[in-house]
Amino acid sequence: MSFSLSPNHDSLEAYLKQFAAGEPEFHQAVNEVMEDIKPVIDNNEAYKQANVFERLVNPERIIKFQVPWQTDAGDIRVNRGYRVQFNGAIGPYKGGIRFHPTVNQSILKFLGFEQTFKNALTGLPMGGGKGGSDFDPSGRSDAEIMRFCNAFMQALHSHIGPDIDVPAGDINVGAREIGYLFGAYRRITGRFQGVLTGKALPYGGSPLRTEATGYGVMYFAQHILEAHDDSIDGKALIISGAGNVAIHTAEKACEMGGKVISLSDSSGFIYDADGLDSEKLDWVKTHKAKSGATLEPYAKKFGAKWTPGKAPWGLTGDIVLPCATQNELDEEGAKQLLKNGAKYVIEGANMPSTADAKSVFADADIVFAPGKAANAGGVAVSGLEISQNRKRQSDDRDEIDARLREIMEHIHESCREEGTRDGKINYSKGANIAGFRKVADAMVAQGVG
Repeated sequence: MSFSLSPNHDSLEAYLKQFAAGEPEFHQAVNEVMEDIKPVIDNNEAYKQANVFERLVNPERIIKFQVPWQTDAGDIRVNRGYRVQFNGAIGPYKGGIRFHPTVNQSILKFLGFEQTFKNALTGLPMGGGKGGSDFDPSGRSDAEIMRFCNAFMQALHSHIGPDIDVPAGDINVGAREIGYLFGAYRRITGRFQGVLTGKALPYGGSPLRTEATGYGVMYFAQHILEAHDDSIDGKALIISGAGNVAIHTAEKACEMGGKVISLSDSSGFIYDADGLDSEKLDWVKTHKAKSGATLEPYAKKFGAKWTPGKAPWGLTGDIVLPCATQNELDEEGAKQLLKNGAKYVIEGANMPSTADAKSVFADADIVFAPGKAANAGGVAVSGLEISQNRKRQSDDRDEIDARLREIMEHIHESCREEGTRDGKINYSKGANIAGFRKVADAMVAQGVG
């Protein structure tokens, strides 16, 4: 794609090759967004004069640090920690902390870049950021995880704050880890502040935060189907993943009358022809919480089919919801879903579809909604938690749920407004343009220097 970023770079590819070498996930995210927003930049002299795009594809700050910690056996281990503060034009940086062996700068930059647009779409005053470590918590004791969180916060605390950067949880960073991180921050700084979201209710957390991403996915899906004179009731849903997002997406889908026929993990997937229900989902929650083990026992307990080593893309269903991780749905999977008659693909994870898979969907008569729009419910409720912390009070679950519904409807309308051409809604284009406009206008208004 040819796009002049500066006098020294005649293409986006050349720019990324020089300034983001060896960062494939980041390249993928930038190229996909650029395809949609290039015409917007070309037609806006203020954006060009302010060199908005070149400023936007560079994080405002990347903080890298070592995290030395002690095992129960007394050994000293060292991991790498990061915080990518990508863009703060519309508010304090906001985005999760991820603990996983795959964490690296490329992944965190892609997540922070996507988070900038996602946060803008919510309509709440939040900039984009992301962070984490290549620490693997699996098999570690609570004491080891607590010591790691203490060490991680010791390095990070001076770079965050309620008006600077408000991290949340992400993969392998749940209520336990947030509690340890918050406790470390409070002890180190001597301040009780709303500096993290996803906290437990006794110390400033928000009702519905655990469920928010998954529920938001289904609220967004509901608006998509309504916009196409359709409904979720009676539809077969193919869901990947078995973590927080997948479980609560499935839970809300069942409430809406959908028939969830699959969940998956890294070792394979279950196919339940009868559909999951609340009893089955409760079993999955308990099973994963206790052991984190494979879903294979589900098949024996509930008479379902277990397929090892594969994702559920070969199943036949109406609505596909990839809710596991980035690039899990590839070109082959996309073609199989298309062949089997899927009508809607709605991303619950962050960039779970590869570029080739998205091309397959774009060339076919299938509705595709990107994660930056569909899974924004989690960060939306995190934003509401920030507001509650500032007020020193908590809203109840029904109030939060009502606000979440409103925000997801607002995101859908923004996508429809910016993405409708010839009577069809391009949700990727709509989300990218709507998010970009808000951030770009703020950057232009604030000037440089």
